[in-house]
Order: sequence, then C-alpha cells, then structure tokens
Amino acid sequence: MNNKNQEELLLDCLKKIAPGTDIRLGIEYILQGKTGGLIVLGDSEEVLKLVNGGFYIGCSFSPSKFYELAKMDGAIVLSSNGRRILYANTHLFPNPDIKTTETGTRHRTAERVAKQTNTLVISISQKRDVITIYKGGIKYMLEEPRVILSKANQALQTLEKYKEGLDDLSFNLTIRELEDLVTLFDVCIILQKSSIVQKTEKEVKKYIYELGADGRLLSMQTEELMANILGDFMNIINDYRHSGNKLEADGIREKLCNLSADELLELSRIANILGYKPEGNLKETNPHPRGYRILSDVRRLPNSVIVNLINKFGNLKGILDASVDELSEVTGMGKVRARLIYDRLKKYSEYYLYNEPYNRGGI
Repeated sequence: MNNKNQEELLLDCLKKIAPGTDIRLGIEYILQGKTGGLIVLGDSEEVLKLVNGGFYIGCSFSPSKFYELAKMDGAIVLSSNGRRILYANTHLFPNPDIKTTETGTRHRTAERVAKQTNTLVISISQKRDVITIYKGGIKYMLEEPRVILSKANQALQTLEKYKEGLDDLSFNLTIRELEDLVTLFDVCIILQKSSIVQKTEKEVKKYIYELGADGRLLSMQTEELMANILGDFMNIINDYRHSGNKLEADGIREKLCNLSADELLELSRIANILGYKPEGNLKETNPHPRGYRILSDVRRLPNSVIVNLINKFGNLKGILDASVDELSEVTGMGKVRARLIYDRLKKYSEYYLYNEPYNRGGI
C-alpha cells in the first residue's frame, strides 16, 4: 500500500472517532472512568470469526451504553458504521503468528486484529489514558485536543507561508509565459512548491479531522488557502506535459503526489515525470505553454473553447498573436466571443506585464 492510500485510510479513521461524534464521546467516558477498552469497528465475516464468548448485544449505539459495557474486561464489537453494538465482553483470537511491535496484551491483540482483518480497531490504555487506533498496517496514537490544536495552528502557519511563496512563483510564471521565456526549471520549481503545499494541506487536514467539531474554523481557513491550487496544478501539467509522454495529466499528478519530500527536491525527477530527458541545466530547456492555465484564468471561457483554441493554434503564443478574425474561426467562437477573448487577453497581458507583483489576480 502506498503512502497516499495510507493517508486516506488514516483520515477516514480519524473522521469516525473525531470529537463531536458519539463514538468519541463514549471513548471520553471510558477515559474518564479509567476502565480501558478494546473496540472493533467491523462486522464482516472475517472479524466475526475471531469473536469468542461474551454477549451478543445487537442494540443501537449510545455513548452511555458503550461506557457501561466497557467496564467488562473483553472487547466490544461495533458495526462497521458504528451505529450498533454487536458484542461485548468478548475475546478475540487473531493469528498469533502476525508480527506485532506492541507489548501489552490488549494492544498486541488490537494490532493483530487490524492487520488480519484490515478493520479499524481502537485500544484505550487503562493506565496511561492513551487512545491508539489501528487499521491494517497503520498505527496512530491520538493526542489531547489542546496539543493537536497547537500543532494544527503551526501547520496552518506553515501552509500560509508556502502558499505565499507559491503565489509569487505563479505570478512570475505568468509573466514568463506571456513573454514566452519559460524554462523547464520554472515549470519544475512551481510543481515542486505546489506539491509541497498539497502535502502540507494533508497534514493540516489530519489535525482538522482529529479535532472534529473543534476544527471547523481551521477547516474554513484551509479551504480558503487551497482555493484553485489543484486546478492550477493540473493546468500546469497540461501546459507542459511532453507531447511524447504516454501518461495522461491525472497519471502525472498521481506520480508527482507520490514523491517523497526528499524526492521532490530533485527537479530532474519532476522533469522526467513530465516526459522530459534534460541532459544539462533545466534552465537551458525552453518548453512552450499550451495555454490551459492562462486561458482558464480568463473568466467565462468554457473548457471546450479552451481546448479548441489550443488545438488550432498549438500553444499560448499562437493564441496571443492571433487576430480577431483568426480567433473567430475556432469552433464555438463566433465574432462576438472572439472579440471579447481578444480584448481580455490583451488586458490580461497588460495587467501582468505592467503592474506591480503584489497586484495579483485575473481579469
């Protein structure tokens, strides 16, 4: 399983037991009562085969029922959606040959059950007041909300800093595109920074899901910061994907997102994923943007028209140099729209080429 899938699984697990959910309230009751607990969220046949003894409950879930049942020594088995309590005071018998790094009986059982059934298992330590979640090969220890909030705020500040740097790079790339002076270095560096921003967003989201209802403000701030990031990322890939690259834009994006932090530092690796094989300095290669990113920034321009423009003129320079009559020949254009696009592209160029860098935006 790659890192991306593991991150998605962890986020899904954190959502299920985030503050504000009934399950988390029940877990808080257990922590306050210092009884400890072993909870399995799964009712598949594979899980039920491991169940031995105990009591079949079969009732709807409520935090108070959950807490009372946790006073008994055995495990509690919930339905996969957490809405029903199936078994209580039961013993679980996973394969003892499954390797585990845990030492305590409860945690060893939890890790083995999670690995064997790929089910979410929660272990609550009776002595240390620690909540540990397991899912497949994933192990994650939950921290106190105040600690998580502090880390989330730090991560959000980092995201804001990276986003500001990405905005500067994007502005400079626009100028270079309009002047047809883009180098492969410019392309790789902005894809690198955008990937780092997206990785940082995932880190913030992990804290947001862990905070649950307490993370709503952070969630709104993150959404505002990340507006258009993915769209611009895909447009840059479409603009500069080598014509000989067999991978589609989505495949390139997936490869870039799967790069580790260390691998992202190698710009030549990013260039290779785009389909280039530069032998020397990346600044010596001059790709020509097709125009997806800039044309998408021109408001009220349908995607079908953007594709038709690029198919006819080949790249952004050809589109910018085209006359109104030449633009009107594109399928889906017509004289009125051609004149509108022509004027807007001219204003767009003037805006970026003659305004100060801090005055950013489209037209």
